[in-house]
Amino acid sequence: MSGGHGAHGRPPTRGEKWEAVKKSPHLPATVLLFILAAAAGLFAGSYTYTMANPTPRAIPAALAGPAEAPRTKTFVAGMEKALDASLRLHRYATVAKAREAMEDQKVFAVLRPEGGGVALDVAGASGASVAQLLAESAVKVSDDVGVPVTVTDVKPLQKGDPRGLALFYISLAAVIIGFVGAIQLSVHARGLAPLERIAFTLGYALLGAFAIAAVVDWLLGALDLPFVESWLILAFTMFTSGMVFTMFNTIMGRWAMIPTWGLMVLLGNPSSGGAVSWPLLPSALGHIGRWLPPGASVSAQHTAVYYQGHQFAIPYLVLGGWALVSCTVFWVWRHRHPGGRDHMPGHAAAAS
Repeated sequence: MSGGHGAHGRPPTRGEKWEAVKKSPHLPATVLLFILAAAAGLFAGSYTYTMANPTPRAIPAALAGPAEAPRTKTFVAGMEKALDASLRLHRYATVAKAREAMEDQKVFAVLRPEGGGVALDVAGASGASVAQLLAESAVKVSDDVGVPVTVTDVKPLQKGDPRGLALFYISLAAVIIGFVGAIQLSVHARGLAPLERIAFTLGYALLGAFAIAAVVDWLLGALDLPFVESWLILAFTMFTSGMVFTMFNTIMGRWAMIPTWGLMVLLGNPSSGGAVSWPLLPSALGHIGRWLPPGASVSAQHTAVYYQGHQFAIPYLVLGGWALVSCTVFWVWRHRHPGGRDHMPGHAAAAS
């Protein structure tokens, strides 16, 4: 009788044990333990690396009028030394042309001769951290070289946003709620057809963006937004973020959160230029951030609020490119997406 139990009477093989582990909830739970621990460290590290000690690397500035004046040359040399040669000067024949370059966000400051000294015009709206660094350096250099300097913020931030962080926060909200919304659709509205999923992503993007803009502008009064333009930029951002998760969910299934979080939060938000201006970021991040959805969103929003009439197409093209690629990948491989009516248990039972 002892041999009558067959396979049930022998110890399981290694292959059988591994199959049992793979089918149990313990394997994904164990993997998540390590993923979440790594994500926590990377999250803290990425923000600390970019924001804890911003260092000037290449600050574009305009030099207007004659540069041969001895006091101007002395002051410029002092500024370049103080900023460790990180000041990139562009010469303009007139102050008007230099100011136009500032409006186009080609330069962060205008340096010009004035009386017996120099004048430094900064733009707090172009980046509070850069404007503060330039102003503090100018005062120190003035004392060191004996050249009087007058510092003026010709493009100040709004009173409700003295540090210039509100635009970063509303863009951050749009990015995070964008992909969190897509996650919730995948969990609670699993049976949506592909077109319905895209439509509902667009729907919560429009409503969520309206809520963000309304709270910040109408309710709190922290920012005076060009409401429709800011609302649509936020909606574009939220939709793009949601579709990025949907794309990764199509490709990677339940592990889609890993590349989404890495791309949008660990890499995209610290390099967006919202909390620390691009000239103060590590050089690689300063370039990469412009081509990711968070950076494009911050740039578009920043220009809409402070530089009306000088908007660029690139931020919108970046957002549109990510949205188009994400929608295309999702649509082409929609049969692989874990949602949809074809994957619903009731549909499978009815088909059998």
